[in-house]
Amino acid sequence: MNIFSCTQAEYVQQIYDRLGKGKRHAALLYSQWFKQGIVNPLIWAEPQAMPLVEEMWKGTEKVLPPVVSEQRDGSTVKFLLKMSDGLETESVLIPMQAGVTLCISSQVGCRMGCTFCETGRMGLLRSLSVAEIISQVFVARFVVNSPVRNIVFMGMGEPFDNYENVMQAIHILTDAGGFAIGPSRLTVSTSGCVEEIYRFMREADPAVNLAVSINAPTEELRTKIMPVNRKWSLAELRKALIDYCAHPRREILIEYVLLKDLNDSLTCADQLAELLQGMRVRVNLIPYNAQRKSRFEPPEENVQKAFAERLVERGYQVLLRHHKGRGIRAACGQLGNKEKRKEWFQKDEMLNSEAHS
Repeated sequence: MNIFSCTQAEYVQQIYDRLGKGKRHAALLYSQWFKQGIVNPLIWAEPQAMPLVEEMWKGTEKVLPPVVSEQRDGSTVKFLLKMSDGLETESVLIPMQAGVTLCISSQVGCRMGCTFCETGRMGLLRSLSVAEIISQVFVARFVVNSPVRNIVFMGMGEPFDNYENVMQAIHILTDAGGFAIGPSRLTVSTSGCVEEIYRFMREADPAVNLAVSINAPTEELRTKIMPVNRKWSLAELRKALIDYCAHPRREILIEYVLLKDLNDSLTCADQLAELLQGMRVRVNLIPYNAQRKSRFEPPEENVQKAFAERLVERGYQVLLRHHKGRGIRAACGQLGNKEKRKEWFQKDEMLNSEAHS
Protein backbone atom coordinates (compact mmCIF):
# COMPACT_ATOMS: atom_id res chain seq x y z
CA MET A 1 0.00 0.00 0.00
CA ASN A 2 1.29 3.46 -0.91
CA ILE A 3 0.84 5.96 1.92
CA PHE A 4 0.77 8.81 -0.60
CA SER A 5 -2.40 7.39 -2.18
CA CYS A 6 -4.75 7.25 0.78
CA THR A 7 -6.40 9.27 3.50
CA GLN A 8 -5.72 8.49 7.15
CA ALA A 9 -8.94 6.45 7.46
CA GLU A 10 -8.10 4.46 4.32
CA TYR A 11 -4.56 3.80 5.54
CA VAL A 12 -5.78 2.66 8.95
CA GLN A 13 -8.32 0.30 7.38
CA GLN A 14 -5.72 -1.22 5.07
CA ILE A 15 -3.39 -1.82 8.01
CA TYR A 16 -6.21 -3.45 9.96
CA ASP A 17 -7.24 -5.61 7.00
CA ARG A 18 -3.64 -6.83 6.69
CA LEU A 19 -2.71 -7.27 10.35
CA GLY A 20 -6.05 -7.52 12.16
CA LYS A 21 -4.99 -4.89 14.70
CA GLY A 22 -3.14 -1.62 15.14
CA LYS A 23 -5.73 1.00 14.20
CA ARG A 24 -4.62 3.56 16.79
CA HIS A 25 -0.94 3.18 15.99
CA ALA A 26 -1.56 3.28 12.24
CA ALA A 27 -3.41 6.59 12.66
CA LEU A 28 -0.55 8.05 14.69
CA LEU A 29 2.02 6.82 12.18
CA TYR A 30 0.14 8.39 9.26
CA SER A 31 -0.31 11.67 11.09
CA GLN A 32 3.34 11.99 12.06
CA TRP A 33 4.47 11.23 8.50
CA PHE A 34 2.34 13.92 6.86
CA LYS A 35 2.61 16.55 9.58
CA GLN A 36 6.35 16.25 10.28
CA GLY A 37 7.82 14.38 7.32
CA ILE A 38 9.33 11.73 9.56
CA VAL A 39 8.25 8.72 11.56
CA ASN A 40 9.63 8.40 15.07
CA PRO A 41 7.45 5.95 17.01
CA LEU A 42 9.69 6.38 20.07
CA ILE A 43 7.72 9.57 20.74
CA TRP A 44 4.26 7.99 20.89
CA ALA A 45 4.48 4.17 20.81
CA GLU A 46 4.69 2.04 23.92
CA PRO A 47 7.74 -0.28 23.99
CA GLN A 48 5.54 -3.35 23.60
CA ALA A 49 3.96 -1.82 20.46
CA MET A 50 7.25 -1.14 18.69
CA PRO A 51 7.36 -4.48 16.77
CA LEU A 52 3.82 -3.83 15.51
CA VAL A 53 4.65 -0.30 14.37
CA GLU A 54 7.81 -1.52 12.64
CA GLU A 55 5.77 -4.18 10.83
CA MET A 56 3.24 -1.55 9.70
CA TRP A 57 5.92 0.78 8.41
CA LYS A 58 7.87 -1.96 6.71
CA GLY A 59 4.76 -2.93 4.72
CA THR A 60 4.05 0.68 3.70
CA GLU A 61 5.24 1.97 0.33
CA LYS A 62 6.64 5.48 0.82
CA VAL A 63 9.39 5.96 -1.77
CA LEU A 64 9.60 9.53 -3.04
CA PRO A 65 10.55 10.44 -6.62
CA PRO A 66 13.98 12.10 -6.60
CA VAL A 67 14.45 15.83 -7.15
CA VAL A 68 16.45 16.00 -10.40
CA SER A 69 16.51 19.78 -10.74
CA GLU A 70 15.93 22.78 -8.49
CA GLN A 71 16.07 26.26 -10.03
CA ARG A 72 15.59 29.67 -8.43
CA ASP A 73 14.52 33.04 -9.78
CA GLY A 74 14.59 35.34 -6.79
CA SER A 75 12.29 33.71 -4.24
CA THR A 76 10.48 31.59 -6.85
CA VAL A 77 11.62 27.96 -6.99
CA LYS A 78 10.92 25.35 -9.67
CA PHE A 79 11.72 21.73 -8.91
CA LEU A 80 11.49 18.66 -11.14
CA LEU A 81 10.73 15.17 -9.86
CA LYS A 82 11.62 12.06 -11.87
CA MET A 83 8.91 9.41 -11.88
CA SER A 84 9.65 5.67 -11.93
CA ASP A 85 9.19 5.53 -15.72
CA GLY A 86 11.63 8.40 -16.32
CA LEU A 87 9.07 11.12 -16.95
CA GLU A 88 9.36 14.35 -14.96
CA THR A 89 6.86 16.58 -13.17
CA GLU A 90 7.38 20.31 -12.75
CA SER A 91 6.24 22.14 -9.60
CA VAL A 92 6.71 25.78 -8.63
CA LEU A 93 6.93 27.49 -5.24
CA ILE A 94 5.77 31.10 -5.46
CA PRO A 95 6.09 33.62 -2.61
CA MET A 96 2.85 35.55 -2.17
CA GLN A 97 1.64 38.14 0.30
CA ALA A 98 -0.47 35.52 2.11
CA GLY A 99 2.34 32.93 2.21
CA VAL A 100 4.00 30.46 -0.16
CA THR A 101 1.84 29.02 -2.93
CA LEU A 102 2.76 25.67 -4.45
CA CYS A 103 1.75 25.15 -8.07
CA ILE A 104 1.51 21.42 -8.79
CA SER A 105 1.04 19.30 -11.91
CA SER A 106 -1.71 16.74 -12.49
CA GLN A 107 -0.33 15.35 -15.77
CA VAL A 108 2.91 15.18 -17.72
CA GLY A 109 2.01 17.37 -20.66
CA CYS A 110 -1.59 18.18 -21.59
CA ARG A 111 -3.96 17.24 -24.39
CA MET A 112 -6.03 20.45 -24.35
CA GLY A 113 -3.75 22.04 -26.93
CA CYS A 114 -4.06 25.70 -25.88
CA THR A 115 -1.88 27.51 -28.41
CA PHE A 116 -0.39 29.98 -25.93
CA CYS A 117 0.69 27.31 -23.40
CA GLU A 118 3.96 25.38 -23.53
CA THR A 119 2.38 22.39 -21.78
CA GLY A 120 -0.48 22.33 -24.28
CA ARG A 121 1.96 22.50 -27.18
CA MET A 122 3.85 19.59 -25.60
CA GLY A 123 0.86 17.25 -25.80
CA LEU A 124 -0.15 14.66 -23.21
CA LEU A 125 2.31 11.96 -22.21
CA ARG A 126 0.26 10.59 -19.31
CA SER A 127 -1.75 11.47 -16.23
CA LEU A 128 -0.16 11.38 -12.79
CA SER A 129 -1.19 8.91 -10.11
CA VAL A 130 -2.52 10.12 -6.76
CA ALA A 131 0.83 9.29 -5.16
CA GLU A 132 2.71 11.29 -7.79
CA ILE A 133 0.49 14.32 -7.18
CA ILE A 134 0.81 14.11 -3.39
CA SER A 135 4.57 13.54 -3.62
CA GLN A 136 4.99 17.04 -5.05
CA VAL A 137 3.47 18.54 -1.89
CA PHE A 138 5.47 16.30 0.45
CA VAL A 139 8.74 17.12 -1.33
CA ALA A 140 7.98 20.84 -1.29
CA ARG A 141 7.40 20.79 2.47
CA PHE A 142 9.94 18.29 3.73
CA VAL A 143 12.69 18.06 1.09
CA VAL A 144 12.80 21.58 -0.34
CA ASN A 145 11.71 22.73 3.15
CA SER A 146 9.20 25.34 2.04
CA PRO A 147 6.38 26.49 4.38
CA VAL A 148 3.66 25.83 1.80
CA ARG A 149 0.39 27.56 2.66
CA ASN A 150 -1.68 27.41 -0.53
CA ILE A 151 -1.82 24.80 -3.30
CA VAL A 152 -2.97 25.42 -6.85
CA PHE A 153 -3.52 22.76 -9.51
CA MET A 154 -2.12 25.06 -12.20
CA GLY A 155 1.02 23.21 -13.21
CA MET A 156 1.29 20.84 -16.15
CA GLY A 157 -1.96 19.24 -17.27
CA GLU A 158 -5.72 19.73 -17.18
CA PRO A 159 -6.80 18.64 -13.67
CA PHE A 160 -10.29 17.70 -14.84
CA ASP A 161 -8.75 15.39 -17.45
CA ASN A 162 -7.43 13.42 -14.45
CA TYR A 163 -10.51 14.02 -12.33
CA GLU A 164 -10.58 10.93 -10.09
CA ASN A 165 -6.93 11.20 -9.05
CA VAL A 166 -7.12 14.96 -8.48
CA MET A 167 -10.20 14.59 -6.27
CA GLN A 168 -8.55 11.84 -4.21
CA ALA A 169 -5.49 14.08 -3.86
CA ILE A 170 -7.74 16.85 -2.56
CA HIS A 171 -9.23 14.46 0.03
CA ILE A 172 -5.70 13.57 1.19
CA LEU A 173 -4.50 17.19 1.29
CA THR A 174 -7.48 18.32 3.38
CA ASP A 175 -7.50 15.28 5.70
CA ALA A 176 -7.28 16.54 9.29
CA GLY A 177 -5.17 13.50 10.18
CA GLY A 178 -2.53 14.36 7.59
CA PHE A 179 -1.56 17.58 5.82
CA ALA A 180 -4.73 19.24 7.18
CA ILE A 181 -4.74 21.95 4.51
CA GLY A 182 -7.93 24.02 4.63
CA PRO A 183 -10.16 23.55 1.55
CA SER A 184 -10.19 27.31 0.95
CA ARG A 185 -6.41 27.17 0.42
CA LEU A 186 -6.78 24.82 -2.56
CA THR A 187 -7.53 25.94 -6.11
CA VAL A 188 -8.24 23.74 -9.13
CA SER A 189 -7.82 25.33 -12.55
CA THR A 190 -9.57 24.12 -15.69
CA SER A 191 -9.56 25.14 -19.34
CA GLY A 192 -13.35 24.76 -19.35
CA CYS A 193 -14.34 21.09 -19.12
CA VAL A 194 -18.07 21.65 -18.60
CA GLU A 195 -19.08 18.12 -17.61
CA GLU A 196 -16.42 17.97 -14.91
CA ILE A 197 -17.31 21.46 -13.65
CA TYR A 198 -20.82 20.16 -12.91
CA ARG A 199 -19.37 17.05 -11.30
CA PHE A 200 -16.99 19.17 -9.22
CA MET A 201 -19.97 21.30 -8.21
CA ARG A 202 -21.73 18.20 -6.86
CA GLU A 203 -18.77 16.46 -5.24
CA ALA A 204 -16.22 19.01 -4.02
CA ASP A 205 -16.27 20.95 -0.78
CA PRO A 206 -17.71 24.39 -1.69
CA ALA A 207 -14.68 26.01 -0.07
CA VAL A 208 -12.28 24.51 -2.64
CA ASN A 209 -11.64 27.22 -5.22
CA LEU A 210 -12.28 26.90 -8.94
CA ALA A 211 -10.25 28.80 -11.52
CA VAL A 212 -11.29 28.87 -15.17
CA SER A 213 -9.05 29.81 -18.07
CA ILE A 214 -11.20 31.95 -20.39
CA ASN A 215 -8.65 33.92 -22.48
CA ALA A 216 -11.13 35.17 -25.07
CA PRO A 217 -14.54 36.89 -24.85
CA THR A 218 -16.04 35.50 -28.07
CA GLU A 219 -16.69 32.03 -29.49
CA GLU A 220 -14.65 32.63 -32.64
CA LEU A 221 -11.55 33.91 -30.88
CA ARG A 222 -11.64 31.32 -28.09
CA THR A 223 -11.95 28.47 -30.59
CA LYS A 224 -8.96 29.90 -32.44
CA ILE A 225 -6.65 29.75 -29.42
CA MET A 226 -8.31 27.06 -27.25
CA PRO A 227 -9.39 23.82 -29.00
CA VAL A 228 -11.46 22.85 -25.94
CA ASN A 229 -14.01 25.44 -27.13
CA ARG A 230 -14.93 23.12 -29.99
CA LYS A 231 -16.19 20.54 -27.49
CA TRP A 232 -17.71 22.91 -24.92
CA SER A 233 -18.67 26.28 -26.34
CA LEU A 234 -18.21 29.53 -24.48
CA ALA A 235 -22.01 29.71 -24.14
CA GLU A 236 -22.10 26.27 -22.48
CA LEU A 237 -19.19 27.21 -20.24
CA ARG A 238 -20.89 30.47 -19.25
CA LYS A 239 -24.06 28.62 -18.21
CA ALA A 240 -22.02 26.15 -16.14
CA LEU A 241 -20.23 28.97 -14.36
CA ILE A 242 -23.48 30.80 -13.60
CA ASP A 243 -24.87 27.56 -12.17
CA TYR A 244 -21.67 27.09 -10.18
CA CYS A 245 -22.04 30.55 -8.63
CA ALA A 246 -25.60 29.75 -7.51
CA HIS A 247 -24.08 28.32 -4.33
CA PRO A 248 -23.58 31.19 -1.86
CA ARG A 249 -20.07 30.03 -0.86
CA ARG A 250 -18.72 29.73 -4.37
CA GLU A 251 -16.93 32.24 -6.55
CA ILE A 252 -14.64 31.76 -9.54
CA LEU A 253 -11.19 32.98 -10.40
CA ILE A 254 -11.21 33.91 -14.08
CA GLU A 255 -7.80 33.53 -15.74
CA TYR A 256 -7.19 35.62 -18.84
CA VAL A 257 -3.85 35.54 -20.68
CA LEU A 258 -3.25 38.83 -22.50
CA LEU A 259 -1.95 38.30 -26.04
CA LYS A 260 -0.72 41.29 -28.01
CA ASP A 261 -3.11 42.50 -30.74
CA LEU A 262 -5.34 39.47 -30.26
CA ASN A 263 -7.40 39.67 -27.07
CA ASP A 264 -6.05 42.81 -25.38
CA SER A 265 -8.26 45.59 -26.77
CA LEU A 266 -10.72 47.65 -24.77
CA THR A 267 -13.45 46.11 -26.92
CA CYS A 268 -12.35 42.69 -25.68
CA ALA A 269 -12.40 44.02 -22.11
CA ASP A 270 -15.99 45.21 -22.57
CA GLN A 271 -16.99 41.88 -24.12
CA LEU A 272 -15.38 40.02 -21.22
CA ALA A 273 -17.24 42.20 -18.74
CA GLU A 274 -20.53 41.30 -20.47
CA LEU A 275 -19.62 37.62 -20.53
CA LEU A 276 -18.99 37.54 -16.78
CA GLN A 277 -22.26 39.21 -15.79
CA GLY A 278 -24.27 37.16 -13.31
CA MET A 279 -21.20 35.47 -11.78
CA ARG A 280 -19.23 36.06 -8.59
CA VAL A 281 -15.74 36.32 -10.02
CA ARG A 282 -12.29 37.76 -9.56
CA VAL A 283 -10.28 38.33 -12.73
CA ASN A 284 -6.62 37.35 -12.92
CA LEU A 285 -4.95 39.04 -15.91
CA ILE A 286 -1.76 37.29 -17.03
CA PRO A 287 0.50 39.00 -19.57
CA TYR A 288 1.73 36.33 -21.98
CA ASN A 289 5.03 34.73 -20.94
CA ALA A 290 7.52 34.03 -23.73
CA GLN A 291 7.88 30.42 -24.92
CA ARG A 292 9.97 28.46 -27.37
CA LYS A 293 9.21 29.27 -31.02
CA SER A 294 5.87 30.92 -30.28
CA ARG A 295 4.11 33.50 -32.43
CA PHE A 296 2.58 35.35 -29.46
CA GLU A 297 3.86 38.38 -27.57
CA PRO A 298 2.71 40.16 -24.39
CA PRO A 299 1.00 43.54 -24.78
CA GLU A 300 2.79 46.72 -23.72
CA GLU A 301 2.34 47.67 -20.06
CA ASN A 302 0.06 50.60 -20.85
CA VAL A 303 -2.25 48.24 -22.79
CA GLN A 304 -2.30 45.78 -19.90
CA LYS A 305 -3.17 48.52 -17.42
CA ALA A 306 -5.87 49.96 -19.67
CA PHE A 307 -7.49 46.51 -19.99
CA ALA A 308 -7.41 46.05 -16.21
CA GLU A 309 -8.78 49.55 -15.56
CA ARG A 310 -11.68 48.99 -17.95
CA LEU A 311 -12.73 45.85 -16.05
CA VAL A 312 -12.44 47.70 -12.74
CA GLU A 313 -14.67 50.44 -14.17
CA ARG A 314 -17.20 47.73 -15.01
CA GLY A 315 -17.25 46.64 -11.36
CA TYR A 316 -14.84 43.68 -11.33
CA GLN A 317 -12.06 42.86 -8.88
CA VAL A 318 -8.91 42.53 -11.00
CA LEU A 319 -5.36 41.39 -10.35
CA LEU A 320 -2.73 42.11 -13.01
CA ARG A 321 -0.10 39.42 -12.49
CA HIS A 322 3.63 40.04 -12.20
CA HIS A 323 6.15 37.84 -13.99
CA LYS A 324 7.38 35.64 -11.16
CA GLY A 325 9.58 32.75 -12.29
CA ARG A 326 9.94 33.83 -15.90
CA GLY A 327 13.76 33.56 -15.70
CA ILE A 328 13.57 29.81 -14.95
CA ARG A 329 10.61 29.11 -17.26
CA ALA A 330 8.33 28.71 -14.26
CA ALA A 331 5.81 31.46 -15.03
CA CYS A 332 2.24 30.79 -16.13
CA GLY A 333 2.16 28.93 -19.45
CA GLN A 334 5.88 28.12 -19.48
CA LEU A 335 5.94 24.66 -17.87
CA GLY A 336 6.74 21.71 -20.11
CA ASN A 337 9.18 20.99 -22.88
CA LYS A 338 8.36 19.61 -26.33
CA GLU A 339 11.86 18.13 -26.52
CA LYS A 340 10.97 15.89 -23.58
CA ARG A 341 8.03 14.59 -25.61
CA LYS A 342 10.37 13.67 -28.47
CA GLU A 343 12.77 11.94 -26.07
CA TRP A 344 9.91 9.98 -24.49
CA PHE A 345 8.45 8.69 -27.73
CA GLN A 346 11.89 7.85 -29.12
CA LYS A 347 12.56 5.83 -25.96
CA ASP A 348 9.13 4.15 -26.23
CA GLU A 349 9.71 3.25 -29.88
CA MET A 350 13.12 1.79 -29.04
CA LEU A 351 11.68 -0.35 -26.23
CA ASN A 352 8.87 -1.61 -28.48
CA SER A 353 11.39 -2.43 -31.18
CA GLU A 354 13.54 -4.41 -28.74
CA ALA A 355 10.47 -6.25 -27.43
CA HIS A 356 9.54 -7.46 -30.92
CA SER A 357 13.06 -8.31 -32.10
